[in-house]
Amino acid sequence: MTETASSSSTTAHPAGSSSALPIRQERGERQAFCGLSGIVWLHRKMQDSFFLVVGSRTCAHMMQSAAGVMIFAEPRFGTALLQDRDLAGLADANDELDRVVRELLARRPDIGTLFLVATCPSEVIKLDLDTAAARLQQSHNGRVRILAYSGSGLDTSFTQGEDTCLQALVPHLPELPAMERSLLVVGSLADVVEDQFKRLFDKLGIGPLHFLPPRRAADLPPVGPGTFLIAAQPFVGETIDALRERGAHLIAAPFPLGIQGTRAWLHAVAAAWGVAPELVDEVIAAPAARAETALARYREQLSGKRVSFLPDSQLEIPLGRFLARECGMQLGELGVPYLDRRLMEPELALLPANTRLTEGQDLEPQLERLRAERPDITVCGLGLANPLEAEGLTTKWAIELVFTPIQGFDQAADLAELFARPLNRRQRLGF
Repeated sequence: MTETASSSSTTAHPAGSSSALPIRQERGERQAFCGLSGIVWLHRKMQDSFFLVVGSRTCAHMMQSAAGVMIFAEPRFGTALLQDRDLAGLADANDELDRVVRELLARRPDIGTLFLVATCPSEVIKLDLDTAAARLQQSHNGRVRILAYSGSGLDTSFTQGEDTCLQALVPHLPELPAMERSLLVVGSLADVVEDQFKRLFDKLGIGPLHFLPPRRAADLPPVGPGTFLIAAQPFVGETIDALRERGAHLIAAPFPLGIQGTRAWLHAVAAAWGVAPELVDEVIAAPAARAETALARYREQLSGKRVSFLPDSQLEIPLGRFLARECGMQLGELGVPYLDRRLMEPELALLPANTRLTEGQDLEPQLERLRAERPDITVCGLGLANPLEAEGLTTKWAIELVFTPIQGFDQAADLAELFARPLNRRQRLGF
């Protein structure tokens, strides 16, 4: 969807920042994908959950398009459609919602946690899903946990849907017993990536280890003053704040993208845990060496190529750092939907000194700058990719970088390949 605001542009130098990079701040028309998209990976991650979108037919069509058509298995999401009578206030939307939930739980007794997901239409008619969730939880005698969060398309970035979902879980996390400590990794990761990190943390003697979201929503991790947090995704800032309010401590680190990012991420956790750096280097030596060998072939293809990022997923800064430092790419404009300094400060310090960083978006002026520069590859949202390709620009869908396992040593080469593919395709087509 496209939103419009008054256009403005300023350049800021962040006070107290470890990075001296000037940041161009833009406010105007922006291109943003819907926050409901987070359901596509969250419903696969938490396998005892169900996401009931309370919205219009447009919301249902968007979910079907984003997730693809599932023929052989019933998905763990659906849409409670708001009809014209609901939107006009001629019907009691709460009564209809109660009926839909009752029928859903009778048909799907395997559901352990039910998320009621607010949308633009449900928020416009002021449907209070938090109150509805509490009422439904009581009426179903606690057989199922029922929570509500907003997946509204009015959010700044489509990945904020995960942040609001995880934030809704935080009040329900059990209390970590006093005098105990644990490590909590925050942000959705593919199961294969979780398993790889778990093996490394086990070798370092770091644990108990938990992930949020867990693989089953019923297995919520404990949190308390002994909890150390490390972010695995850059779009979980509000969840981090909610966890800190419960006493947890944030470990500042770059994100585990590429060899350098993963090494720094693991070293930061080890330092907080009191593990010697020498042990970390010993444990990661073999996977880091494998990653370096696998990455070399793509570095040859990518080195010297220019890449620009339009603001979309919040992954732009760590991706830009990886491509510049480990693949030898030149950074054009690096656009981010918003800059969360709490999580991004370690990344900002690793960007090239000449990086042109833009926070927010004023779409048309940004597209004009892109057309003038004509980078070798542009990372952008789905709504812009095809029009830019028609203009002869090579693009990469930002959303694919959210769906694909890209964190950790073993995925470093896979991450580089995602950027090499569009360039190879363009070359083969002879454009």
